[in-house]
Amino acid sequence: MSNDHGSLIKSPKQLIIMVFVSFFVPLIVILLLMVYVDNGKRTGGDAEEASKSASQLIKPVAQLDFRDANAPREMKTGAAVYKAACASCHANGAAGAPRFNNAGDWSGRLGKGYDALLTSVIKGKGAMPARGGANPADISDYELGLSVVYLTASAGGKFPEPKAPAAAPAEAAAK
Repeated sequence: MSNDHGSLIKSPKQLIIMVFVSFFVPLIVILLLMVYVDNGKRTGGDAEEASKSASQLIKPVAQLDFRDANAPREMKTGAAVYKAACASCHANGAAGAPRFNNAGDWSGRLGKGYDALLTSVIKGKGAMPARGGANPADISDYELGLSVVYLTASAGGKFPEPKAPAAAPAEAAAK
């Protein structure tokens, strides 16, 4: 018996061909498998619903709010502040938050008075972050006070609206 075994690759050309084949054949197989698995998944109403759902999921992250830094600041109403900063928890009672328009949830809190409620909003209380998670540059203390009046009024509170802050000297000079 002979122990001589011949090599399958006998020239540099065959070596180069085998290297390319061993690299590209698995890539082509993987690509074909991906096409096979994905085939038919992106047609019909389900694809549109999935696209809308994905858009809704990334919407809070993908939105930009450009403002003119030199423009005069416009005060938001209590309802606008509630929708922007408070509704995410107070609309459904998340993390024990008293719900909007639910007198039972607010009965003990209304007795503490407006100042105590505003202090809780500004400093945070329990699971509620300070200022309801809002940036002081976006929502002022006065606007938070308006939202406290709006939110408590929905549950039967009768707090008067806070006084508007005096215009800053620079703003008064511009007018």
